[in-house]
Amino acid sequence: MTTALNASFLTGARSAKQFPADMGLEVAFAGRSNSGKSSAINAITKRKSLARTSKTPGRTREINFFTVAEDRRLVDLPGYGYAKVSAGVRDEWRDLLEQYFRCRRSLRGLFVTVDIRRGIGDLDRVMLRWASDAGVPAAALLTKADKLSRSAGLRRRDEIAGSAPEGVPLLLFSAPRRLGVDEARAQLGAWLDLA
Repeated sequence: MTTALNASFLTGARSAKQFPADMGLEVAFAGRSNSGKSSAINAITKRKSLARTSKTPGRTREINFFTVAEDRRLVDLPGYGYAKVSAGVRDEWRDLLEQYFRCRRSLRGLFVTVDIRRGIGDLDRVMLRWASDAGVPAAALLTKADKLSRSAGLRRRDEIAGSAPEGVPLLLFSAPRRLGVDEARAQLGAWLDLA
């Protein structure tokens, strides 16, 4: 899948009642706040501002759904692990994520964005473990790989592989340099069954 996806914003949801109908297929993007989820979505869809990006962590405060084809969606989940929001907001985000993962039958794949400089954290492992337990295939996008040299990036990927759950693909990824974008787009196409 080398052409741009016909992606457009569908809806934002702050509760399960606001989720779109649970039919068709969708792929979710999860990750720590400021790990590059929105930038990855924009790079993969070849849309500069489909998902809002910000240098300030914690900007995505609802689950955003994007249509990419009939009954095919991308889902931008709120970032986790950001300490500078109130405990109440963190609890709301956690509840919203739990509602999403508990009830979505259309979920067919999960990308977890991991800042390559930080590595896989406890919350990333929880997310990847959940996907494994639910039978949902997952891949980790090692974002911000442009901050390292190519050889340092490959070494760092090998180090991260030692702490990643078995069988989870680790893709070096950089939105500005387009590194890993084609591989991620191909994986997305396979999960969404796009020709």
